[in-house]
Amino acid sequence: QVQLVESGGGLVQAGGSLRLSCAASGRTFSRYAMGWFRQAPGKEREFVAVIGWTAVITSYADSVKGRFTISRDNAKNTVYLQMNYLKPEDTAVYYCAADDSRTVVPATAGYKYDYWGQGTQVTVSS
Repeated sequence: QVQLVESGGGLVQAGGSLRLSCAASGRTFSRYAMGWFRQAPGKEREFVAVIGWTAVITSYADSVKGRFTISRDNAKNTVYLQMNYLKPEDTAVYYCAADDSRTVVPATAGYKYDYWGQGTQVTVSS
């Protein structure tokens, strides 16, 4: 069982930056691929970024590529999402998730993830 707690959300102006953190409980954090997803009001949850359990492979949604960076610190059981050049359309609740399947290529589909955090709100004003 893994518990995930996100933090770092808030209100920022367009063009600004935020760094989200997701702290995981348990001693097996390094075996999980870690993903970030988001859900805006009235919209379906969408994939944002993922980092594989080996930390070698990362993948991003086209909408955030070049602006967001995912990273992980296994010593701290934490995954990060650095968000730069934020846009109003980035406004959403951001969730981190853990996938225990240990595939070579980390999953981008939410249904493949085993554990989810409670989410943190990111609001970007224009």
